[in-house]
Formats: sequence, C-alpha cells, structure tokens
Amino acid sequence: MEQERKIVTAIPGPKSTALHTNRLKHVSAGVGAALPVYIERAHGAILQDVDGNQFIDLGSGIGVVTIGHTNDGVVKAVQEQVAKLTHTLFTVTPYEPYVRVAELLNAHTPGNFAKKSALFNSGAEAVENAVKFARKFTGRGEIAVFDHAYHGRTNLTMAMNFKAMPYNSGFGPFAPGVHHVPMSYPFRDAAGMTGPEAAARAITYMEKRVGAGNLAAVVIEPIQGEGGFIVPAPGFLKTLQDWCRANGIVMIADEVQSGIARTGKWFASDWEEGFEPDLVTIAKGIAGGMPISAVTGRAEIMDSSHAGGIGGTYGGNPVAAAAAVSVLEQIEAGGVLEAAHRIEKILVERLNAMKAKFPVIGDVRGRGAMIAIEFIENDGKLTPNAAAVEKVVKHCTSNGVLVLNAGTYGNVIRFLPPLAISDALLNEALDILEAGIANL
Repeated sequence: MEQERKIVTAIPGPKSTALHTNRLKHVSAGVGAALPVYIERAHGAILQDVDGNQFIDLGSGIGVVTIGHTNDGVVKAVQEQVAKLTHTLFTVTPYEPYVRVAELLNAHTPGNFAKKSALFNSGAEAVENAVKFARKFTGRGEIAVFDHAYHGRTNLTMAMNFKAMPYNSGFGPFAPGVHHVPMSYPFRDAAGMTGPEAAARAITYMEKRVGAGNLAAVVIEPIQGEGGFIVPAPGFLKTLQDWCRANGIVMIADEVQSGIARTGKWFASDWEEGFEPDLVTIAKGIAGGMPISAVTGRAEIMDSSHAGGIGGTYGGNPVAAAAAVSVLEQIEAGGVLEAAHRIEKILVERLNAMKAKFPVIGDVRGRGAMIAIEFIENDGKLTPNAAAVEKVVKHCTSNGVLVLNAGTYGNVIRFLPPLAISDALLNEALDILEAGIANL
C-alpha cells in the first residue's frame, strides 16, 4: 500500500455509509463508533477504507499498532504460527512462544531484580491480575489509584477509573476497596508544585483516608492515557515508590498505553530516575494488533499465587504470543526506540509553534510518540475547551487524518502515530491539524 493520504469520496463514503446502516441493525448501540468509516486494509501509517479513501493514522488503534499496521515481521510470525498451532491452553499443555514472551518481558521491564511474567488477553485483564497478585502477596485488600486514571471496563477496573462517562455510568455497583487520590498534573497544579510535593499530597490522603497498613497496592499510569497524557512532575513516581516500599505496599505501573517503545524507551517508567515498579501491566503495543497482555514483576510477588489461581482459556494464545515475540525482538534489534524520538522531535517542535500562535492551545506534553495538546478557553482561567477539540477532530477526519481526543474534560487531542510513519506523512498530518486550529 502506498504511504499517502487520499480522499476520493465524502467522509464517510457511500460504502461505509451502507455498512454503517447495516451495523446499526445488528450491533449493540453500546459499542460506539467515533468515525463510521469502515477500514478494509492498512499498512505502515495508512488506513484504507472500503471506498478507497486513505487516512494518515495518528491513533494506532489507540496505541496498539505501535510497530506499524501489518508489520512484515508480525505478519510472517502469525502466518507461520497459525499453520502450526492455534490453541491448547498453556496451563494444560504449554508451548514455547508463551515462555519466550515472558523471557523478553522479564529482560526489558524496569527493575534490577529477578522477575517472572504471566500472560492474558487484554489490558483490563492484566490490571485485574496485577491486583490479584498484590492482594495475595500482601494479604491486604485495599488499592489506591489516581485522579484522571483509566484502567479498563471490567467491574474492578471501572471502579479504578476516574471518569464516569462513558466508561462507568450506569454499570455499578463496582468492586469495593478502591480509593482515588490526587495526581500530579503540572499544567493544573499550583504554580511551582514539585513532584515530591504532589506525592506528599497523595501520600497524606492515603495515610489518613485508607491507612498504609491496609493497602495492597498503589496503581498508577506513569503517563496517563485516557486522562490526557498527563506526565507527572519529576520525583512524583519515585517518592510514591519509596513510601510504598517503606510500608510493604506493591507499586504497580499500568503501562498498557505507555509501554512497548511508545515513549522512546521500553517503558515510560524508565524516564523517572530510580523508579522501579514491583509489577508492570502490559498490553496494546505488545503484539502489533494481536490480543495479548501481561503482568511482569518481582518473582516473589508473581509466585505468590497457588497453582491454578492465575490463567484463562485464551491467555497467552500461541498466535498472539508469536506476534509479540516478533515485536519485542524487533525492538531489541534497534531502530524502533529511535523512531519514537524522531517523531517526538517533529511533534513537539510543530505543536509548540502552534501553541505560540494559537492561545486556544494551553499545553503541549508527553514523551516520544505519545504527545498531546490541551485546549483551553481564552479566559485566563485554563477553562477546558472541549468544543474546540470536537471541531478540530472533525476537520482532521474530513481531510484524511485520524486523530483521537482524550482527557477528563474532553479537551485534549492525543497523538499516537505508528512508529513506522514517515516525516513527510507526519508533517502533512500536522499541516491539516494546524489548518483546523486556525479555522477556530
């Protein structure tokens, strides 16, 4: 597929419109559609719909195809594996690809200590199982999470989310024992608040509201995803970790969106000096679009469950595991992390130039190929401007650029391009974005 943007019909086109009409008859209304354009093929950083339109993808399936759509290595690994073995259930008769994924994750997650891994299907499953490990290991029941967090759509992970709509509303009651504490949000915190000061605020809440001796785990996204790519102030994560270790609390880094080379390091946790979470949850970018997830961490915590307490029918499926091996070995081979840094340079330079021109952009933040802009009203109060985001996203999609919104207030546009994107395509997409902002 040629790596070029191409618009040949209205968006959505007639074939997509017909498919969407049929979808509305047969698919639950609870399964939404941000853009009712039906994709037929994809490669690299380009999506092609059924009408022949080609979109520059700045979303990567919400961070899933980090390595690029239909990456050659992933396709080859899947084709070979699917012809050999599609399923046995690892806890009945195991197979080598599962073990190889665990070996690679143990080698590259943060922390200089003995590690083990367990594989699952989705990010929410990984988070649930990380909490299970922490509870089993500590013998405690309570967990702490952070404002603006997103962890999934299962009963426990909905309780862990900060934002009710659209994830939680009407689906309760939720799992008990979940406590929300203040996050470091440099753009909206008091001017000059440091990471350790923000951590002290969170720690005070946990000590007074929950009690350190009752907490099994503190769960945090090192860079928040759905919350709007909030990067905590330096020292926030390390200060929390030190407090957790002093009080026998398991520190869990939810790297479902921020991990696997997305930020220019193997994991976003690696950016905070001295931060070594006890457990890491991994999904999305791990397998180039195949469904697989993992919990990786300290061997003594990962071994705390009785045999049979951890698992699932499809967890670590051999085809998905083969895809994950391909992705992880490609990162090991070099060039992938460097691509994230190349993309960051372009995004940050272009977006900061836009920020200087357009007061509607209040903040540019993120790392690697995980960058966001936050939109505000021109009132001197940092009032969130979700209406501007809606207009800019519509402009971009109408002109062949797929972008995603985010943020607790719906006022953030996030950029998660495949690392295979060329400089030319990225700059072309940013030209269209800038025109949309100028139109405001």
